[in-house]
Formats: sequence, C-alpha cells, structure tokens
Amino acid sequence: MSKAHGFHVMVDYTDFFPSTPELGKTMLKLMKSTIDNSTAKRVHSHIEIFDGATSPPGFAAVVLLDESHFSAHCYSDKGWLAIDCFTCGGTDAEAIVDEIDKLLKQLSPTIVLEQRSTANRFLHRGE
Repeated sequence: MSKAHGFHVMVDYTDFFPSTPELGKTMLKLMKSTIDNSTAKRVHSHIEIFDGATSPPGFAAVVLLDESHFSAHCYSDKGWLAIDCFTCGGTDAEAIVDEIDKLLKQLSPTIVLEQRSTANRFLHRGE
C-alpha cells in the first residue's frame, strides 16, 4: 500500500472583485503572511502583474517553500482566482488554504468558492 508524504490543495474562486489598488501586491503580501503564520518555511516569493497588453489583466504569484510552493493566479477582469498549495512532510497544506480563504473573504466579500480538492503527493511504499 502506498503512503503520501505530501498534499496538494487546489481551490478555484469566482466573483473575486476586491476594491484594493495593486491587487497583485496585496495578494502576495497576504500569501507571505499566511505562510509566515504557519509551520512552512518561506524561501522566495515573486509576483508577476499582467496589464492586459499581451496577457489578460491579472497576476501570478508564488511563494516558494522549503516544503514546495503556494501559488495564486488571477484573471482580474473576470473575477477568477485559482490557489494551490503543495507541501510535503508535516506541513499542513489544508490549514494554509483555510487561512488564505478567511483572508480572501475579508478582502472580497463577493468571492465564491467553486471547488476545492486535495490530492495525495509523493506516494511511496514503506516508511
């Protein structure tokens, strides 16, 4: 029987229309704060803002973890937001996503959770 050494939580939202300037930067700040308040170890972060010139308006943000990653991708004109958190070892990806979910609901009260799923990762036999 295989065991999991990691978990990957994926979440899709709609109606994400916060009234905050520099949404991408705000989102990355929330993501870093969420990680810093968890047991995960943040090793790098980056945000890429899309102005609509060559890609649809929005952003892509990632917080690289010692344990893997935490990312967000947003089509801001459509109100679509996808979040994923992949962790390994003892870091609780579900708790990280629960925390960002609370912050997102404060940032954008109209936000709607469309789906949330968790996949076992780093499947292995033995220890």
